[in-house]
Amino acid sequence: MRRRTLLGAGLGLAVAGAAPAFATGGHRVLHVRPGDSVQAAVDAVTGPGWTIVVHPGTYREVVNIPADKAELTVRGAVRDPRAAVVIHDNANGTQRPDGSGTYGTAGSATFTSAAPGLTVRDLTLANDWLRADHPDITGTQAVAAYTYGDRTHFDNVRLLAHQDTLFVETTALTAFDRQYFRRCYIEGDVDFVFGRATAVFEECHFHTLQRDVDFTPKGMVFAPSTARANPYGILAVRSRITSGAEDAAYKLARPWVPSYETTAWPSLVVRNSLIGPGIDPVAPYTNMREAYPWQTMRFREYANSGPGAEISVPENRPQLTAEEAAVHTRRTYLGDWRPYERR
Repeated sequence: MRRRTLLGAGLGLAVAGAAPAFATGGHRVLHVRPGDSVQAAVDAVTGPGWTIVVHPGTYREVVNIPADKAELTVRGAVRDPRAAVVIHDNANGTQRPDGSGTYGTAGSATFTSAAPGLTVRDLTLANDWLRADHPDITGTQAVAAYTYGDRTHFDNVRLLAHQDTLFVETTALTAFDRQYFRRCYIEGDVDFVFGRATAVFEECHFHTLQRDVDFTPKGMVFAPSTARANPYGILAVRSRITSGAEDAAYKLARPWVPSYETTAWPSLVVRNSLIGPGIDPVAPYTNMREAYPWQTMRFREYANSGPGAEISVPENRPQLTAEEAAVHTRRTYLGDWRPYERR
C-alpha cells in the first residue's frame, strides 16, 4: 500500500493499450505521454537504434522488449527518475488471466528485455505486489526488471519491489551476457539482485526494506547464480547499502544454485563500498540450500567501509588481496564493451 500511494501521487495514470506513441519528424524517436502505452511504443520500433522518451506520469502496464529491438534506448523525458514510473503487480504465484497457470518468477516482471544493446535511463521500474494483500499466494517473487540481453545498460534508474526486484540473467546457460548499472537505486527484501549475468553495479544504492517478520535474517541483498565457466559474476563497486530494518537484520548474499543448473558456481565481489548497519557484520553470508554452502562459492570483498563491513570473524568475510582486486574491475568484467566511457 505504501508504494502504491507514493507512486501514484501527483502523476498522470496511463493504461496499457491506450493510444500508441508517435514519432518526431524523420527521427527514430517515439514519445510516450500519459494516455499512451510504453509497450505500444516498443511495438512500433521497426529496427535498431530507436529511442523511446517516456514523459512524466505513471504507466501501469507490463513492458516486454524482444530481442529484435536491438540498440534501443528507453529514457525518461526529464532527469529525475521519479517522474516517469512503469509499474505493475504480478507475482510468481499470480494466476494468468487465460487460466494457463501462474506467471512464475520471470513472468512476473513489470519490465522484461531480451534486446542486445539496451539502454534504460532516468526511469522508475516497479512491482508493487505485496505479500500482505495476497496471503493465499506462496510464490511471492515479484520482479521489477528482468534483463537478459548482452550489453544492457541502466543509468539513473530506480528499481522498486520486495522479493527478486532485479533479475540479471543471460540469453542461454552458456552465454556470459554483460550488464552495467550506474547510479541506480535498488530496493527490496529477499534476494533482490539475483541471476547469472556478468553484472557490474557502480555508484549504486541498495536499500533493504523493513519486513514484518519475527525471524532473522529478514532477507539478502544478492543471490548470484553465475555459471561455473564464467570467471565473473556480480560486481558492486563504489556503492552503498542502507537499510530500513534494524541493525544486522539482513545478509549481504546467499548463493543460488538453480535446479536447472546444478553446476552453477555463484560469484559476487563487493568492493570499495559503504555497508551500513543493516547488514550482519559477523556473518554476512548464508546458504540457500545446505547442499551448496556459501563457503564453497566465489564470494569476496575488498576495501569496504561502514559498520556492516567490520571484520570481526575473518573466516566469515573472505577478502581479495590487492593483486586479486586489480582483476575485479568494470573493465575486466565488461571487456571490449565500455558503456562507462559514454558522456
